Amino acid sequence: MDLFSYSQESTPSNRLLADRLRPTSLDEYIGQEHVVGPGKLLRRAIEADQVSSILLYGPPGCGKTTLAHIISQHTQGDFVRLNAVEASVKDVREVIDRAQTNKSMYGKKTILFLDEVHRFNSSRQDALLPAVEKGTIVFIGATTENPFHYVNGALMSRSTLFQLEALTQEHSLAAMRRALGDAGKGLGYMQLQVDEAALDHIASMANGDIRRALNALELAALTTPPLADGTVHVTLEVAEESIRRPIVKADESTQYDVLSAFHKSIRGSSDAALFWFLYAVEKLGMDPMTFIRRLIAASSEDIGLANPQAMVQAVSALEAYRNNGWAP
Repeated sequence: MDLFSYSQESTPSNRLLADRLRPTSLDEYIGQEHVVGPGKLLRRAIEADQVSSILLYGPPGCGKTTLAHIISQHTQGDFVRLNAVEASVKDVREVIDRAQTNKSMYGKKTILFLDEVHRFNSSRQDALLPAVEKGTIVFIGATTENPFHYVNGALMSRSTLFQLEALTQEHSLAAMRRALGDAGKGLGYMQLQVDEAALDHIASMANGDIRRALNALELAALTTPPLADGTVHVTLEVAEESIRRPIVKADESTQYDVLSAFHKSIRGSSDAALFWFLYAVEKLGMDPMTFIRRLIAASSEDIGLANPQAMVQAVSALEAYRNNGWAP
């Protein structure tokens, strides 16, 4: 089923809670006040149906796809959604051809929403350029990866970049409370008793991802056996089973940032350098050898004769790692 069309077969029983509760207006939208708050540029553009080509960049669950959904509800033009994981150059050209027909014959604009745009390689992104440049289509791209690394410079220059921030625990709590009180699309039809500690735990573990919080709440509600009076009691223990601590994900730019922080920390604090090293290796899964090489470079270039033993100790660390490996 397409995200922006709902058939008669679409019922709450076969659609996830996060999908059912997806906001259809900016008044229902949670967070990102710096982008869509009252008087902000993107909000004015959406309300006036004057959205130009834009890129939405932010972590998972922060509202990129939801913003595109809201735009689809406010535009008088055609709204087409493609996912870069599945779409091909042929799919893009078909959309462009249809957009040209709509524009020339009916004076109607076409908005193309390309989700996960970073999954489009350079040649497939290039296929969009002429249509975006001529105004044949209005391009909306969404990505969780740094667009300066994954989106062509030419496409970047023709789009306005909006960086969305990770949502807070309060945002997740607001979304879950809305779900509990909504009998039509949410969980309000159930006889639920959800402990505050359970809500707090889910919000904390969701780490700013509202979709993850709502999915965990729904899982807890639907899998907990009702009590004798029909009440479904979601306790902290139930919540802990419904959601786990998220795995830390680091893209290429994050890894370079951590490595840079490690190098700079060597100059001022051995404790800080050790922190960044352990964080990168144990949380991000980076290769310890990367940091040992950087340590050798710092011992030569930054420390030098100020402490001649630094190089000796760094090379000794290298030999120890080669012989014994990483033993946390």
